[in-house]
Amino acid sequence: MFKNKLVNIMLIILIALTLVGVITLVLFNHFTKQPEASAEPTIDEIIAQSYVTDEITTNLLSNDFVRTQFHIHVDSKEALKEIEKRDFQVENIILRTLSGKKSPELSGSVGIEELEIEIRDQINQLLQDGSVVQVYTTSWVIQ
Repeated sequence: MFKNKLVNIMLIILIALTLVGVITLVLFNHFTKQPEASAEPTIDEIIAQSYVTDEITTNLLSNDFVRTQFHIHVDSKEALKEIEKRDFQVENIILRTLSGKKSPELSGSVGIEELEIEIRDQINQLLQDGSVVQVYTTSWVIQ
């Protein structure tokens, strides 16, 4: 290459250091890449962080009755553990909310959506280690 041995050694060391730096930078970016906070959770994440209530049957204010079941999606594993421990309080919130409603208030998708929002807000007031992201109604019968 060059006639001077010192320049050759210096050039080889410089190239080696540059290669090590580039490899380190690429590996660092690859392993520290965090998922975007605004990204929608996958279905596997939703299932892993969901609490399923028992089937609940209760009377409504209009002397009808409702039989329902919910999936409650929380934002963390800690929140899931807490909601599993507070299952009796969650069912109490659902029963109190439903028993104060009349059948026409719960009819249609708007009625169910308003109920889900109301239940979510009340459970969020109860939780200390996270929050409820969404309440999904998975079973619904009014008679």
